[in-house]
Amino acid sequence: MGGKNVKMKRLLIVSTALLLNCTATPSQKSSAMQDNAELLVSESQGGTDVAGFTMIKNEQEFRNAIKGSFGLIGLKKEPSVNYPKFPRNKKVVLYHMGIFRSGSHRVTSIRNISVKNKVLYVEVPDAATGGMEIQVLSNPWFIFAVPSDYQFSSVELKYSK
Repeated sequence: MGGKNVKMKRLLIVSTALLLNCTATPSQKSSAMQDNAELLVSESQGGTDVAGFTMIKNEQEFRNAIKGSFGLIGLKKEPSVNYPKFPRNKKVVLYHMGIFRSGSHRVTSIRNISVKNKVLYVEVPDAATGGMEIQVLSNPWFIFAVPSDYQFSSVELKYSK
């Protein structure tokens, strides 16, 4: 496991501990929340080296994010890429997972979402596959949609078995 992954996990643990010690604030969570999250696009390559998110405001930004991640920017003729529909009345989030040195870290589904202390928690299956047999750098990313009334200023992934 690379040193960067260890540092990211340590940062995630410290951040979680700090959040748990913060004063309680109302959280947005219901049993129907996983129905409100919609995974639109997920790829194992094309993201940035640093984990982070960007809000996508309209159809054009959505299409540009997908084209840019496939390395298709600058082509005179748009290739035949099967774009998912841009959701109306939802917030659309592009999340870069950072860099991984081995295994496949592509997100295949969103199990649950919740907002607490202005942090959007996105629960995804822990589906990291491979290990030492797959030695390739990957920069996975995915685009998902959440209800438009969610108020958050950061996004954190939660992995579950």
